[in-house]
Amino acid sequence: MKIAIEAQRIFRKKKHGMDIVILEALKEIQRQDTSNEYYIFVAPGPDKCLEKTSNFHIIEVKCPSYILWEQIGLPRAISKIKPDVLHCTSNTAPLFVNVPLIVTLHDIIFLEKKQSSNKSLYQNLGRIYRKLVVPQILSKSKKIITVSDFERENICKKTNIPPSQVVTIHNGYNKRFHYIPNYHNVTKKYIEEDNYILFFGNTDPKKNTLRTIKAYALYLEKSDYKRPLLILDINKSIIEEILKEENIEHIKPFVHCPGYINNSDLPYIYNGAFVFIYPSLRESFGLPILESMGCGTPVIVSNTSAIPEVAGEGALYTDPYNEQDIANKLLLIENDEEKYQNLVEYGRLRVNSFSWENTARELLNEYKS
Repeated sequence: MKIAIEAQRIFRKKKHGMDIVILEALKEIQRQDTSNEYYIFVAPGPDKCLEKTSNFHIIEVKCPSYILWEQIGLPRAISKIKPDVLHCTSNTAPLFVNVPLIVTLHDIIFLEKKQSSNKSLYQNLGRIYRKLVVPQILSKSKKIITVSDFERENICKKTNIPPSQVVTIHNGYNKRFHYIPNYHNVTKKYIEEDNYILFFGNTDPKKNTLRTIKAYALYLEKSDYKRPLLILDINKSIIEEILKEENIEHIKPFVHCPGYINNSDLPYIYNGAFVFIYPSLRESFGLPILESMGCGTPVIVSNTSAIPEVAGEGALYTDPYNEQDIANKLLLIENDEEKYQNLVEYGRLRVNSFSWENTARELLNEYKS
């Protein structure tokens, strides 16, 4: 077979969830399958994180914007290859392409009511684009892949796609996220202290940044340890604006915002943390949960959406809409050593339920079908 896979953004330096998911899957497919011919379509970028092999061809398509790349550049490149199937991996796809199409639909948040306003122009434009394009491409797709049973049920409820056309393929766990004793040599680039509270911030309302910061302020009021908060992946000025608006600028000395951190440093960052908090309002999977668990760092997670499907029965759950409950969960594991150690051991076992080997194997089955 000639299999074309869209992986537009994997060569960019600052990778995010969907980029990491397809990159991990591609590396494993490359290891497992040496018989089919693969054509991986990417946008040019500085991080050449996937190498070509005898049956893996990397094709760089140049276009000035994401939309033009997908709707003009990619179809032109596909027409030259004439593959047996095209897999578009990041929620959208070309509207006009004469090839059997598989689409990975990570979520349909763009079809749901907004949790709150979003100050990011890029994210707002992306939402509008998906809202216009996705309903059209779903009707043309041979198969829809999503990443959790929660999201599969959600897609079937809110679209006219028959359940037989939508399949769940869970994301995997990368074993490079493991216990690392000498983490401080890396973490000191971002924060001097160890045993900090780790949080991934974002301007997307679903990441719950505002409530998390308010919960941290409540935690500081009662904690005997007053562990610092390390917020990744968000501009420091945005956090400072939140502190000012909520009249909690007094906690500013405890809050550290180094911005985006290279993916290669993340295992060290997880290892240096006392706890990772993931109080997201809405997730279709939640890859960082497994990454933190694999490193032996307990996770406080939301009791919403697909998160319980990933975190399992033994995780520590919180109500993401209740700042006091988030703060209470932080205080709980800070003051209960036995509870803390139980969460560490549970997490190390839980990650064994997920693997990129299985993800790749299930993708190969879909290509064959």
